[in-house]
Amino acid sequence: MKLVVDVHCHLDLCEDIPAVVKRAQDAGISTIITNGTNAESNKKSLELAKTYDIVNAALGIYPLEGLQLTEHQFDDILKEIEKHRNSIVAIGEVGIDYHMIKDKNDQQKKNFEKIIHLAEKLKKPMLVHSRKAESDTIDLLESSNAKKVVMHCFGGNMKLVKRADDLSFFFSIPTNIVSLLHFQEIVQRVELGKLLTETDAPWLSPFKDRKNESAFVVESIKKIADLKKMTPEEVVNAIYMNYQRMFC
Repeated sequence: MKLVVDVHCHLDLCEDIPAVVKRAQDAGISTIITNGTNAESNKKSLELAKTYDIVNAALGIYPLEGLQLTEHQFDDILKEIEKHRNSIVAIGEVGIDYHMIKDKNDQQKKNFEKIIHLAEKLKKPMLVHSRKAESDTIDLLESSNAKKVVMHCFGGNMKLVKRADDLSFFFSIPTNIVSLLHFQEIVQRVELGKLLTETDAPWLSPFKDRKNESAFVVESIKKIADLKKMTPEEVVNAIYMNYQRMFC
């Protein structure tokens, strides 16, 4: 398996990054998209993409990080993302999160609308976080002209899965699919042509005693293959084509 992709991780937060990248290469990972969450991690994402051939950068503003910024600071990060438009493959990690902070929903939606407009302008895909805010997130995306949307680690119910699926959004499936029935059900309901693989490393590890890393995407491939009654090679090839359609 030489075309395995990890479309959503936070490589800058992993320990011993050179070793993590080496293990990913040894496991057949061809592409890692490291996602920024604020000005500092965006800068690190760009540096990592320059350092490692298999690493691509996505720049973003994590929704809870956005709430800590003044409007001027928020807009400055958006300008910086636009400045690096030719050095990135996507805008991420972005979205809405009602899980941790429940009294600033309107501000989160306003921030996300700005990001959507930027994605439309730059014609870049978005890697979208929507924890406990799946319905509002889909509402905003549906009312936009955004063409390429990846629902990262989507936790919404199956009605919302269908709604996102009907809108031709893609779903990036995390490595903890090996134990979580929710992601297994998404894989069973959504056609392979709309699935991608991710780790969200260093979180969501498929192993209880190890932090997550890109090499572990192979565990997702095995599980998806089992659920789809396909060979791992068939799944890898299909998901790589999905990656090319979305990001290339």
